[in-house]
Amino acid sequence: MAPWTADDIPDQTGKTAIVTGANTGIGLETARMLARKGAAVVLACRDLGKAGAARDQILADAPAAKVTVMALDLSDLASVKAFATAFAASHPRLDLLVNNAGVMVPPLGRTRQGFELQLGTNHLGHVALTAHLLPLLDRTPGARIVVVSSTAQNMGRIDLDDLNWDRRSYSAFRAYGQSKLANMMFALELQRRLAAAGSAVRVTAAHPGWTATDLQRTAGVFRRLNPVFAMKPPAGALPTLRAATDPGAAGGSYWGPGGFLELKGPPVAARISGRAKDAKVAAKLFDVSAQLAGVSFDRRAAVQSAS
Repeated sequence: MAPWTADDIPDQTGKTAIVTGANTGIGLETARMLARKGAAVVLACRDLGKAGAARDQILADAPAAKVTVMALDLSDLASVKAFATAFAASHPRLDLLVNNAGVMVPPLGRTRQGFELQLGTNHLGHVALTAHLLPLLDRTPGARIVVVSSTAQNMGRIDLDDLNWDRRSYSAFRAYGQSKLANMMFALELQRRLAAAGSAVRVTAAHPGWTATDLQRTAGVFRRLNPVFAMKPPAGALPTLRAATDPGAAGGSYWGPGGFLELKGPPVAARISGRAKDAKVAAKLFDVSAQLAGVSFDRRAAVQSAS
């Protein structure tokens, strides 16, 4: 079978997509390729200056593209709620939510609500965003949610007694692994709950393998090895795009590069870590995460109040 490429992305005309962290890296390439295929794409970014430059870059490549910019800071639940409220007020449908944005191995930091920065941004911010937008997704036929995880989920451990590193000695890499494992568990558990509730919304997940992006700005070892091992962002975005658009990508599927150790190569079905498959822990994490994020996953609900 021929490798899956950007040429395999179906026509997206008439669809509306949100891509978080779309100002750089695989987020930018995901937004660019969706826009090329006809989707109206919202670049949901914290830095509006960089997001505007990304929009201009996409339009220079595809002048007829429909691309807009909206402010979203995933490390602030109030910003997440404000974004979702503004989007729902101005858009009658949402076909695709790509939960892509993240931070990787920064020094210990806290979000506006006091959560450990990587858990709060990579996981809890996207949990809140998904909950806020779920009623709109649920009303849109064929809607899909894509959660961008990482092979770092393989080293992740979920510590339900100390998710926010209040008592443990902080390790940026271990915290990153926890956040990426949480991403994967959230995707699988949300798919299970939506299917049980009779929702047609599909939840998939993806990882970019080893892709050279700005995400690694605080991970010196990865930056130094990028020239040898890393893919460029257009290739690294393909697993996300397959998870987002391939008609055969089932709910609960996970996509990543098909080469050695899933580091690079065309997108194929990827290996889900054993810990991510623990449905009992995933259910507890889901409930705790929703509580921490101050949201409800009631599909009939309007935007819930964020704590």
